[in-house]
This record gives sequence, structure tokens and C-alpha cells, in this order.
Amino acid sequence: MSISKKPGGWLADIQPGGRGAKRYRKTFATKAEALAWEAWLTAKVNTTPEWQPQKRDTRRLTELVDVWKTHHGSSLRAGADTYARLIAMCKAMGDPTADRFTAETFAEYRTSRQEAGISPGGINREHAYLRAVFNELRRLGIWKKENPLAGVRQVKQVERELTFLTLEQIRTLLANLEGSTETMLVSQVCLATGARWSEAEGLTKSQLGGGALNYTATKSGRNRSVPISAGLEEALRRHANHREEERLFGDCYHTFRKAVSKSKLRLPDGQLTHVLRHTFASHFMMNGGNILALQRILGHASLTMTMRYAHLAPEHLQEVRTLNPLTKLLDR
Repeated sequence: MSISKKPGGWLADIQPGGRGAKRYRKTFATKAEALAWEAWLTAKVNTTPEWQPQKRDTRRLTELVDVWKTHHGSSLRAGADTYARLIAMCKAMGDPTADRFTAETFAEYRTSRQEAGISPGGINREHAYLRAVFNELRRLGIWKKENPLAGVRQVKQVERELTFLTLEQIRTLLANLEGSTETMLVSQVCLATGARWSEAEGLTKSQLGGGALNYTATKSGRNRSVPISAGLEEALRRHANHREEERLFGDCYHTFRKAVSKSKLRLPDGQLTHVLRHTFASHFMMNGGNILALQRILGHASLTMTMRYAHLAPEHLQEVRTLNPLTKLLDR
């Protein structure tokens, strides 16, 4: 604490809560006024709880992530992967102390990620991961302040057009898979049920039964059962009878990639195997399928994701032709 003479008067520069606590600075006309204010403020801080300044939270950002992992992250299906991503983010931001981490800190990190060519979707996922950490720590009572990322908006994403295969392209692709029974069956499962490649490739014998495939431990965390044709079920059972392992298939990704290349299919980045899921959903809607049924089949947590396929329905928005006011006026 100090009181010193300055050109504008007497400056009281005090830290009554001790090292690491809030510092108070105020200028007075006389030294006596400065001393009186110092005594008054010290008494307030020492006797009135609401006047006691909060101590600095010197925990590092990585320490908060460790606490999140212990109390919540370890129970998540993808907890280990999320934890690794969070730690990498913290280190890239310089691992600031908790009370020095702000929205601006993250904004600067986000800008550097954009300049490095990271996609808006990837940046938004990182944002969501870290924001969720503070939300969970607040629920647990471990973080007392507001979430520093609560007011940060995500990067705007331009919705990508979803590519799907035509019947002729599907026929060509399957023809180029004739030499690989396993890859052929995995591809047929994706086309028949809308499964993700990892879900189809990871199927076990116990997941086949009752004329359906029962998907468990899915990306969304929701189990779902999707009916299949008798022909596909019989083909899967024949294949299962020749497998000693519980899993139906081995690694088929590379064989599929070669077949796509041989078929001369031009697919957007990131949609190599996922094009089969898009193809199922697109043809389902074009053939008159129900959007709510499609949501359940694909296992989407939100209908918003499924609505990307709604425009493919034969009757999509056709009511506009008859329900607009001009049509009603001309009909009179």
C-alpha cells in the first residue's frame, strides 16, 4: 500500500485484500483525505463479505479441462478424443490462467485457425467443445463466473450441397465391387439402411436378426433398428456362417476407395463412403418417404439435420402453386 504526492493531488494505491486481490487507486486533494479513505476501505474489505475482493483464479486452462475430464468427460463415449482436442487447443492458446481466459483470447485463436485453413465446421466444433467445458463446470459449481464463451457466435458456414449417386452410378459402383464380397455387402448395407460406413463395417452377428439390422453405440448415442429385405438378410447370414469372428467384416475402406476411383465417380472431399448414406436418404425422399421416418432411420438427434433432404420429396413445397394469394385472386 502507498500514498504518494502526484501533480494532481495525493494518490492512494492500495491492495487491502493482499497479494493477488483487487487493487484500488484514487486521487485526493489532501493527504489526510487519502489516509482516511485508505482506513475506511481496509475496514470494509476486512469486515464486510461483499467488499472482500475475489482472489485470482490462477488455475491453468488445462487444469480446468482435467477437472472436466474427471467429473464428466471420462463418461462420454468420445471423451478421450474430445479431451485430447481440448488439451491441444489450450496449449495453442498459451494455456492461460483461468481468470485471464476471455472471449478475445479464443477469438484470436480462432483467427489463427482460419488462417491455417481449418474449415468453419472444424472451428465451430472446437468452440462447442470448450464452451461445453465451462457449462459443465458451472453446473458442477466448480466454475463460479459466467461462461467466457457464452457470447461468442460461431463462424458462419455455407451449407454444402449433398452429393448422391444415381441408379446408374450405383450399378457401376457395385459392378466394380464384384470381386470383394465383404466390401460389396458393407456397401449394400449402407445403401439399404442409410448406415454410416463405420456402423456397417463394424456390424456383428448379434446385430443381425428379426429381419433388421440393430445399430448400437452410434455416433448420436441412439440405438436404432432398421428393417432389411429378405434377400440382403440371407446374404448376410451366408457370409456370417463363414466367419469365425463375431464381427461380420474386416477393413473394407481401401477396397471401396479403389472401386470409386475405377467407377470414375467425382465426389466432394469428405464424402467418399458417406456418399452411400446420402444416396440412401436422397432416394428415400425421392421415392416418397416420410421425413420423420427418415430421421429415425438415420438416427439424427435433430430434425434440422434430416431436413437437408426434404427438398427431394416429390411434393416438396408444391402447395405454393395453389395456396399463394395471386392464384386465389385469379380463380375468382
